[in-house]
Amino acid sequence: MTIPDSRRWLGLVVISVAVSLIIVDSTIVNVAIPAIVDDLGVTSTEVQWIQEAYTLVFASLLLVFGALADRFGRRRVMLIGVALFALASVGAALAPTGGLLILARLVQGVGGAMVLPTTLSLINATFQGRERGIAFAVWGSTIGGMAALGPLLGGWLTTEFSWRWAFGINVPLGIAIVIGAFFAVRESRADRVQKIDVVGAALSVVTFSALVFALIEGRSYGWWFTDEELTIGDWTWPWALSPVPIALALAVVAASAFVMWGLHRQRVGKPTLIAFSLFSLRSFRNGNIAALLVSLGEFGVILSLPLWLQFVVGFDALQTGFMLVALAVGSFAASGIAGALSGRVSPVLVVRAGLAAEIIGIVALGFAITPDGAWGWLIPCLLVYGFGVGLATAQLTGVILVDVPVAESGQGSGTQSTSRQVGSALGIAVLGTILFGSTAALLDASLADDGVPADQREQITSAVVDSAGAAIPELAADPQTADIADDAAAAFSQATRLAAWSAAGFLVVGLGATLALAPARREPAATEARAAV
Repeated sequence: MTIPDSRRWLGLVVISVAVSLIIVDSTIVNVAIPAIVDDLGVTSTEVQWIQEAYTLVFASLLLVFGALADRFGRRRVMLIGVALFALASVGAALAPTGGLLILARLVQGVGGAMVLPTTLSLINATFQGRERGIAFAVWGSTIGGMAALGPLLGGWLTTEFSWRWAFGINVPLGIAIVIGAFFAVRESRADRVQKIDVVGAALSVVTFSALVFALIEGRSYGWWFTDEELTIGDWTWPWALSPVPIALALAVVAASAFVMWGLHRQRVGKPTLIAFSLFSLRSFRNGNIAALLVSLGEFGVILSLPLWLQFVVGFDALQTGFMLVALAVGSFAASGIAGALSGRVSPVLVVRAGLAAEIIGIVALGFAITPDGAWGWLIPCLLVYGFGVGLATAQLTGVILVDVPVAESGQGSGTQSTSRQVGSALGIAVLGTILFGSTAALLDASLADDGVPADQREQITSAVVDSAGAAIPELAADPQTADIADDAAAAFSQATRLAAWSAAGFLVVGLGATLALAPARREPAATEARAAV
C-alpha cells in the first residue's frame, strides 16, 4: 500500500502514540506498584525487578532491533513490536504471582525494544531539516500528553477495578496503533541489506543483563561475600564469594569484548551492531554520553515517589495519579515550547535549560518530602521538574541524530535509545538500592535509639523493607506498634529524600556532559545535505 505524502504528519502522530504506549505502561506500573505489592505479596527486590525486567530486556535488545528494522522494514518491526507488547500485557494482567508478572514484563521489554528505535528512525527517514526538529517536538509533546494520561488512567483503573486492568488497557491502544500505521505510516528500510552481528548482539545482552543484576541484587546476595544463598531450581550458589562481584566482572569483560569485536568487524569491512564510525561525529558521541548520564537521574526517582505517597502519606492509586499528572503537564507544556523554539534557539541551549529546571525541581522535591505528609509542596516541584524533562528530552534526541545519515538511522536511533535505557536501568537499580538500603539503616538506627532489641529490630526492618513500605500502614493501624510506624515513616521519607537528591546529583553530571556539545546553530541547508548522505 502506497502512503500519500500528505499523510506523513498523521503518520507522525501514530508513530508518537506507538512510543507513548511504552511510556503509558511505565507510568501506569509506577502508580499500580503498591496495589501489586498488596495483592501478590511481592518483596522490595521483586518490586525493582518488576520495573527492571522490562528495562533490562529493553536496553539489551534495542541495538539488535534497530539493525533488524533497517534490514526488514522499520514499520514492519514496529507493528510486530506493538502486537507482542499487547499480548504480553494480557499475560501481565492475568499473572497470579510476582514471578510470572516479571516474566510478562520481560516479554513486554522485547516488544518495547522493537518499537522505540523504529519510531525514531521512521521520523529520521521521513522528515528533513527544520521539519525534523518540529517532528521531534511533536513526538515529545505526544509522549508528554500520554504521560499525563497514564497516571490518571492507571490510578483510576487500579482504584476502581484492579491493577490488572492497568495492563489490559494496552490491548485497545495496540489495536488502534496497528490500524493507524497501515493507513498513514510509510515503510522504510536501509538501501543496503547487511547481515546481523550475532556475536555482538549476544555480548551486548550479557553486558546489560549482568550489570543490572549486580546493581539490583547486591543488597540481597551481598556486594562481596554471600549474605543470602542464590538458588535456581535444585542448584545453589556454592561459594562464599557473592555472585554480585562475579556479575560485575562479567559485565566489564563482555563490554570490553563487545567493543573489541565491533572494531575488528569494522576494520575488515563487516557489519556491526553499532556503527562505530558514528562516534566520530561529535554530536553523536557526546550526545550519547549526556543521554546516559541524564537518564540516570531523570526517571529513577519515580520508583520511590508512588510508594511514599501511598504507604506514608496515605494516598490511593488515583490520588497518586493526580499528583504525577503535575510532572506530565509540565513536560507536555515544555515540549510544545521546545517545538516553537525549533530553528530559532540552539537545541543544546534548550537541553541545558531543561536540565537546570530538572535539577531545581528535584532538589526542591527532596525538601518537600517529609514524614508529616505535607504533599501540597510536591505539585510545584513536579511541575518544574516535568517542565525540564519536556525541554530536554526531544531536543537531546535531535542533537544526537542531527548528523546521522538516514541509511544508518536505525543503528543511530538504537544506540541513543540504548544509552537512555541503560541510564534508566542504572538509575532505577542505583536509586532503588539507595531507597531500600537507606530505609533499613535509618529505621534500624531509630529503633536502636528507642531501645528495641536487636532481633526485633531486624524483624521489623525486614518487614518494612521487604514489603517496599507496605507494612507501614499495617503497623500504624495497631496502637501497640503506632510508634514504630512513625519511625518507619520517618525512615522511608528520609530515604526517599536521599534518592531524590542522588538523582539530582546524576543530573548535575549530565548537565556538565552537555558542555561538550557544540552550542552553535546549524544551517537548515547543511542539515538537509548531511541527512541526505
